[in-house]
Amino acid sequence: MANDTSAVSDALSPHSQSVADPFTPPADSSLWRKNFLLGAATASYQIEGAVNEDGRLPSIWDTFSATPGKVLAGDTGEVACDHYHRWEADVDLLAGLGFEGYRLSIAWPRVMDAAGAPNRKGIDFYKRVLARLKEKGITTSVTLYHWDLPQHLEDRGGWLNRDTAYRFADYADLMSRELAGSVDAWATLNEPWCSAFLGYGNGHHAPGLADTRYATQAMHHLLLAHGLAVPVLRANDPASQKGIVANIGRGTANSGSAADQRAAHLFEVQHNAWILDPLLKGSYPRDLFELWPGTEPLVLDGDMQTIAAPLDFLGINYYFRTNVASDGAHGFRDVPLEGVERTQMGWEVYPDGLRDLLTGFKATYANLPPIYITENGMASDDKVIDGHVEDSQRISFLKRHLAAVDQAIKAGVEIRGYFLWSLMDNFEWAFGYERRFGVVHVDYATQKRTIKRSAELVSKFLKERKARSE
Repeated sequence: MANDTSAVSDALSPHSQSVADPFTPPADSSLWRKNFLLGAATASYQIEGAVNEDGRLPSIWDTFSATPGKVLAGDTGEVACDHYHRWEADVDLLAGLGFEGYRLSIAWPRVMDAAGAPNRKGIDFYKRVLARLKEKGITTSVTLYHWDLPQHLEDRGGWLNRDTAYRFADYADLMSRELAGSVDAWATLNEPWCSAFLGYGNGHHAPGLADTRYATQAMHHLLLAHGLAVPVLRANDPASQKGIVANIGRGTANSGSAADQRAAHLFEVQHNAWILDPLLKGSYPRDLFELWPGTEPLVLDGDMQTIAAPLDFLGINYYFRTNVASDGAHGFRDVPLEGVERTQMGWEVYPDGLRDLLTGFKATYANLPPIYITENGMASDDKVIDGHVEDSQRISFLKRHLAAVDQAIKAGVEIRGYFLWSLMDNFEWAFGYERRFGVVHVDYATQKRTIKRSAELVSKFLKERKARSE
């Protein structure tokens, strides 16, 4: 059979059953626990499309992707996966595969006008999506900010403007009042490192500014926005969990020299501690400003206490490691390793990095909250051949990273769930549509969804685990 969405009711084809299962975890794995949540994740700008419909305002990614040379092949999110119109079938696909949780984000420009008033059509869209997810028994994890800042706020300075943090709190207030009771977990921000550094530090992402001083100030305002939003979310939707999602990176030294070891430490300071220290210690790491001297942000009285608001969970996104050496001054330089496995993105496949970071965080932060792996996955150049997509590297990638999660759990880290990235192929930011992260293939010309081999095997495991627990 052709395993497209018409066959979701039986996600495992005869073709897949004839091949030995290379995915199912061993019997002693923590992943068999009934209360370990397994889900899939997406983000609004990457899948929704419909950028000009029902009152949605322009975002910084609409502007950035329309700027020549910013996105590979000139791709934009104008149509993406057309999820705005196909959401019912996509939710049915998610449920048919057996996923227990779904992480989605809300498009800020879709739910508020420039004056901050509610856009009812946009809000109602998310109400319908969440209601259907609940009907299917799927745990809902909602991210308020997955990079699509309204352009009118960027025109007033974006995350360099402290006022944006207060506008974010207004947005969090509106959405948590409108969606109270339909969201199991709220995440304020997705990957503030990317928003701050890629958006304002090196210009690779929207809005495309490039100054390290901008990056540190943008980060401060992003984290302030998070801290301002948490008590609002607690007041409006007390039954839900509240947290934030950080992308983490493993840095390893190119040699045993003290200089290279210091370089690896500084890599992890700027990639991990820059975010986690303010959240969990109430201060920025001093070493950050050794790396970037003279870039200290403007911090007002009370800001750090606001940022360090207690969390119910910490979302962790992990993809690869970076091997570094000293740059001969006070920083580091990348030294790519030869002969290692890499993905379509050119990222090294390094599951041990996830385990090592998680156990390291447990040792570093006495108040480390429960963790969800909110993104983990890989891009590959997937093709549909005779109705099937064989993505063997992804199957191996997922199995090995889930094994690393299991190792961290057995080492004492409280990890409550795992969301693979991503449910379906989508707009991969500056790389457009060339890089495919989904476990479901999307033909962008026809919008046909085709279940990949990885999705078949994950589905098989999910259904077997459910059957065991009944």
